[in-house]
Amino acid sequence: MSWISWIVVGIIGGFLGRLVVKGEGPGGLFGDMIIGILGAILGGWVYNLFGHVGATGINIPSIICAFIGSVILLLILRAIAGRRSV
Repeated sequence: MSWISWIVVGIIGGFLGRLVVKGEGPGGLFGDMIIGILGAILGGWVYNLFGHVGATGINIPSIICAFIGSVILLLILRAIAGRRSV
């Protein structure tokens, strides 16, 4: 999959992940989009662990993969950020 596809799918996945995981992420909306791109990579890696193909292009299964990865990453980052503020 091309880098442009990863970026587009990651932005969509990060936006959707931000709607599900409440709270302010690092860097606001832009930071959540970056997390979405990294989440697309993470989601693809997790899918490959279970023997499935990860993100393959700009399509619904790839967006779901990026969404799952971004939710995982947002939950981890917000848990770490929450510990620092206490």
